[in-house]
This record gives sequence, C-alpha cells and structure tokens, in this order.
Amino acid sequence: MPDRQLITAGIDGSAESLAAADWAAREALLRGLPLHLVHSFDQPSERTHLPEVEVPFHRESGALDRAVLRLSSSHPALGILDEQVTTPPVEALVEAASSSILLVLGSRGFGAFTGTLVGSVALAVTARASCPVILVRADENPEGKGSVDRFGPVILGLDLEHPCDELIEFAFVAATLRDVPLQVVHTWAVPLIPSAAATDPEAAKSRLLTDALAPWRHKHPKAQVTQRLVHGLAHHHLVKAAADAGLLVIGRRITAGEHLGPTAHAAIHHAKSPVAVVPHD
Repeated sequence: MPDRQLITAGIDGSAESLAAADWAAREALLRGLPLHLVHSFDQPSERTHLPEVEVPFHRESGALDRAVLRLSSSHPALGILDEQVTTPPVEALVEAASSSILLVLGSRGFGAFTGTLVGSVALAVTARASCPVILVRADENPEGKGSVDRFGPVILGLDLEHPCDELIEFAFVAATLRDVPLQVVHTWAVPLIPSAAATDPEAAKSRLLTDALAPWRHKHPKAQVTQRLVHGLAHHHLVKAAADAGLLVIGRRITAGEHLGPTAHAAIHHAKSPVAVVPHD
C-alpha cells in the first residue's frame, strides 16, 4: 500500500467542494500534513456560447486557482499541492484516495420537503475509496454547533457484531486531535422471543461495548469517552446524535463491494454534521 501522507479534497467550484476544502485544510493542520487539491476538468474542444454550458464551464475552469488562493490566505501555514486532471471525477478521486490518509468531498444538503440531494460522484467515490471519506455540507457550520473556534463532539456508530480496529482507531484519533468528547453509540433491537440464557440482554450488550473499547481507552488515555446503548434503528439514532456533532464516524465493509449499507446511506443523506465513512474488513 502506498505511503499515505496527504489529505486530499476534491474541487469542482461548487459551494460544497469549497466547504470540503476548508474542512480538509483544518484537518491537515491538525495532523501536520499537506493538503492535496484535485480538480477533474476536461476543457471542451469547442465553445458553444450556450448559457447552460458556458456558466458551468466558467465556474469550473478557475475553480482550482480560486480554492488555492482562498486557502492560502486563510491558512498561510498550510502546505498545498494542487493538481488538475482530465480523468473522469470518480476515477480521479478514487485514484487520489489510494495515496491519501483522508479524502474530503462536498455533500449537498437537504430540505424538509424536497428530500435529499447527494451527488452521484460523492456516493460512487465513497463506495470505492480505499481510505476514509469525509462528506461535508456547505450549509452547516462544519465543526458542529457553537463557536466556530471550537469543534463539536465526535460520534462513533459501532456495530458490536462487526467491531473493527480501523473504525474505532479513526474515531479515537479524531476526538483526541480535537480535544473533544467521543460518544460511542450502539443500537440494538429487543428480541421478540428473549433467550432463556439472556436474562438481561442490555447488560450483556453493555459489557460487550465496554470490552470492545477497553484497549482503545488504554491506547488513547486522553480521550473523553462515553458510551450509549439505544433501542431502535441505527440510522435514526445516529442522525439524531449528529445534530450538534463535529463529526459522525461510521463504517463501510470492504467485503460488501461497491455497496453502501442502509446506515451509511441514511447518515450521508440526512446527517447535518460532516460524515466520515471508514472502509474496513
């Protein structure tokens, strides 16, 4: 596997991609890494002079230069590498992910009545990227509610049937870097016919959660960790928990192929906070 020493953000000139670049810049500074901006843009061979073609063309043609200027001004200590490619966006970003510790993309918001709008590029890249992908909306404070100088808590959605090192490590590191609380949420359904051996299933779940987190608490002693067991559907509780969060962390099983499960889909479409989708075995 290539040495991952970059944080990459995809640029296309939209407000969502600029919000993603801003988030990625702050993350790069937190981790002491350079920021890699990637813009996939293939200039048309002929000008059409049609507004529906020319307006997007002008928006995208200078997107990379505008993003570099903006970030250089707001983060003068940040090292920025900019790259413009003619490869189609999904392929370009998946390739960039192979040499990145994180890939940050813009994610469109949603309206109360209009439903959800998440770009097909973002979804396709998230389902294929080999590194964690963070999806950032343009219409919310990207570090959670409250002062822009402070980060909101990190929320980790954990499946106790498939706990994984990559997912838990990512969440602990994110919370420790930001010096914010880490809230680990596990959702479960009460069985219709309780087992005779499981007289207190909630207590058993609580012990499993405590045991799963114990080595990570030891490895990251400064982490401020709380754990929650809730009844019901995972996506409902995670989206609700992320309302005031700085980051929601969920997993994507590599063995599922290019498929995002229902929890990941719901979080990506509905969570107001940035969402980190971490691939794992």
